[in-house]
Amino acid sequence: MSMLETIDLKSGYEHAEVLHGINLKVIEKECTVLLGPNGAGKSTLLKTIFGILKPISGRVSFRGKEINGAKPKEVVRLGISYVPQGAEVFHNMTVEENLKLGGYALDDKLALNKNLERVYELFPRLKERRNQKAGFLSGGERQMLAIARGLMTQPSLLMLDEPSIGLDIGKQNIVIETLKKLKEAGITILLVEQNTKIVSDVCDKVYIINGGRIKYEGEKEILFQREKLATLFLW
Repeated sequence: MSMLETIDLKSGYEHAEVLHGINLKVIEKECTVLLGPNGAGKSTLLKTIFGILKPISGRVSFRGKEINGAKPKEVVRLGISYVPQGAEVFHNMTVEENLKLGGYALDDKLALNKNLERVYELFPRLKERRNQKAGFLSGGERQMLAIARGLMTQPSLLMLDEPSIGLDIGKQNIVIETLKKLKEAGITILLVEQNTKIVSDVCDKVYIINGGRIKYEGEKEILFQREKLATLFLW
């Protein structure tokens, strides 16, 4: 069943169109990945879905409801969370303080505490470090914290923008295990990623974007067809 859908979506910055009619479907409880070269429009698409950017035209639909023009806080309350690129956490705050900030949209303190316990069940490592300053975590742990913070509103759809960027192989493995846990927990994922190992290990469906247009939609077997993949990235 489709959870999120964009239909002929056009978007961009200051009257410069970046997305030129994007049609995309995210199926419930699957991981859908967006691949493409730098500047292809991947992050622009996530920002438009989340309400940071307003569409020029076209539609964004979540669970059958049109959400064009909704503000990020409204989108969060509908069940969508967005973790931007870069694993930004508040270094001088503890792990738990960072997580509680992620629940800013929750008015119910009881719900906030319940979500905190759910996150700790998913990520025991963060529970062990709950009173530690986030600045002392490793790069992989900070990315785990950024993802966990995005779960504090108990979203049904989690959007991640290049969670492995800047990480070495060991820390990338932490990201892979984190994503696997999220899938096992039944969370739907829309992932922007360049690391093909993460994509092949975790994701179900692949979209390749180039020049603000979808160039490929299909199964992840495309990742093993190097010549075709290179052509799509250059085309």
